[in-house]
Amino acid sequence: MKFRVARDDLADAVAWVAKSLPSRPPVPVLGGILLDVVGSTLTVSGFDYEVSTRASVSVDSLSGLDDPDSSDDDPVAERVLVSGRLLAEITRALPSKPVDVAVDGARVSIVGGSARFTLPTMPVEDYPPLPDLPETSGTVDASAFAEAVAQTAIAAGRDDTLPMLTGVRVEIEGDRLTLAATDRFRLAVRELDWKPEQADVSTAVLVPARTLADAAKTLGGASEVTVALGDGLLGLKAGSRRTTVRLLDVEFVKYRSLLPTSHTTTVDVPVAALGDSIKRVALVTDRGHHLRMQVSDGSLTLTAGGDDEGRAEETLPVEADGAELLIAFNPAYLLDGLGVVHAPTVRLAFTTPSRPALMLPVPADNGGAADADGSAAAEQEAPAPDYRYLVMPARLPG
Repeated sequence: MKFRVARDDLADAVAWVAKSLPSRPPVPVLGGILLDVVGSTLTVSGFDYEVSTRASVSVDSLSGLDDPDSSDDDPVAERVLVSGRLLAEITRALPSKPVDVAVDGARVSIVGGSARFTLPTMPVEDYPPLPDLPETSGTVDASAFAEAVAQTAIAAGRDDTLPMLTGVRVEIEGDRLTLAATDRFRLAVRELDWKPEQADVSTAVLVPARTLADAAKTLGGASEVTVALGDGLLGLKAGSRRTTVRLLDVEFVKYRSLLPTSHTTTVDVPVAALGDSIKRVALVTDRGHHLRMQVSDGSLTLTAGGDDEGRAEETLPVEADGAELLIAFNPAYLLDGLGVVHAPTVRLAFTTPSRPALMLPVPADNGGAADADGSAAAEQEAPAPDYRYLVMPARLPG
């Protein structure tokens, strides 16, 4: 195996594959990256039995220079396995010049400009076969999909002992995709359109949140993502990159019953102003204290702390509608939601101090919480935009 490849192409492909490799592989070969050359195409792959990633780049074969009788009419696959971590660090550090890669026995040489590296190979025969991409289920706009995954994965749990809370539920109903995730303290739901292969498709799967978020983010630069479901796998493909993720075989919570259908108080406030205020007031909070919100006519007052450990208070002018309210939250949960709501204004929809509150994006052309005729109405139906972020309140001291 001898080939020449553009440094940036190689570094990008290796970095993308290496990102999904386990930091502590159970066996050494699962921490490796497989380089597979067929003709003028190099495929860079990684697999740990849970996630597989593949990226293809064009290369110029140098083998023919040593073997004048060789021909590309019947290309032969050549494969080599090397340490993924080392290969990623090396390709990232190479100068911006064409890179020559050659295999000589049990070692691989990587030459870029005046820099030369030599890596030992790993036993490629011990490497597991990569799963094939399942049959295509449909396509979705890549940037919209990446945004939707980021908006929901933020609410997924991190406790691996509760696998049903570490995933993003992906529901497919015809031309509508619904993504949902929860860690019991907040719930995020996002809906978006897509193009299914079959118009009457109806299914639901649970995908590991962290893996899905990484994959969607890195594929978001393409125009569209192909979604493939089958054999306990979710497959995603965009351009020359593809990944498969093993699905979680556990039951997700019945989240729709948690979403309130009405509210008694709403507050419309600029996202940036509210986020900055929460950060300032939360400076005096610790693990035993939360941030309190006091809603009154035309204002939202944030307070935290107490006389013993320090106290903070800030009042924001807002568009408030409905009954006055005092409620408390974990400030980190609020900031997480504000960070992905992706709107200039957010609507906070409350019912009672002990019930979950909704955080909803307000489109730029929607001026506030009042009705079209200018009247304020309590107990009105809560809006149902494409994105909803539900937050559990903290218990106020008696």
